[in-house]
Amino acid sequence: MLEELAAAIQANAWSLALATIEEGLKDDQLPSLQRLGRLGQLGDTPTFICELARGLVEPSPERLRLGSALAAQARDHAREREALGFAPREIVTELLLLRRVLWRFVSQRAAELGTQDVLLVERRLNDTLDRLVTECVVAYFDRATAELAREANHDQLTGLLHHQAFLRELEAEVERAGRYGHGVALVFLDLDRFKEVNDTLGHQAGDRALKSFAGALRGCLRASDRGGRMGGDEFAAYLVEADGEAGRRLIERLGGQPGSFAFSAGTAHYPDDAVDADALFRVADERLYSAKRASAA
Repeated sequence: MLEELAAAIQANAWSLALATIEEGLKDDQLPSLQRLGRLGQLGDTPTFICELARGLVEPSPERLRLGSALAAQARDHAREREALGFAPREIVTELLLLRRVLWRFVSQRAAELGTQDVLLVERRLNDTLDRLVTECVVAYFDRATAELAREANHDQLTGLLHHQAFLRELEAEVERAGRYGHGVALVFLDLDRFKEVNDTLGHQAGDRALKSFAGALRGCLRASDRGGRMGGDEFAAYLVEADGEAGRRLIERLGGQPGSFAFSAGTAHYPDDAVDADALFRVADERLYSAKRASAA
């Protein structure tokens, strides 16, 4: 009888998925469904229904374990739903409504099943649905945690690493360079006459200038390099596996950007100029302010 029930669920997967949508639209339980077309509303629900049916006759811990294909699909479903504007509560509610629809379908056939089979169906359906719910919740928290971690390390205005995070990554990179015999170039930058922009045009114009400069700096870096906002109108970048001229070349590229804000810069190179991150910054800082004084003379 379990095989017949599973076959019936699979054969009716589409209509069961549509019934789940109707449940979600009823009393506006899933408001985000209203914004989608029919295929968008269905999402992965028909596939999940087929997997639930399969689990009735082929229960396997492997299918429900962390990292399984079913778990990965549930996480992808949660991410796609979130991208479509679904709140976490809606993503979980959708699966709970699916449970209600499936159990209503099973109840209509309960007379054909023995008591033990009904209990077995309930347990197996719940086991699979519980895994789907768990993976959807985990997918949301994984993304939220990653986003919080990124926000904790990045400057809110420019999206570059903030001062402390930049220093931590530079220290780690200098240690790696020491182990493998690579060079690291550090460039320290300061916007020229930035205070005048704030004083004459206002802080919003100053913020736009900072964001624009940060974008130009980011565009001049390789994926392996890092840029940071060190505070105010001061920026820095480090270049990995770099020779002694890499910092100068970055400055030339940045200065050649269309509409680039005027800036002064100082460079330092590991291991030619200094042997640790703090010393690199001191050298680059001294050279930056020498350049600043020279441009003001």
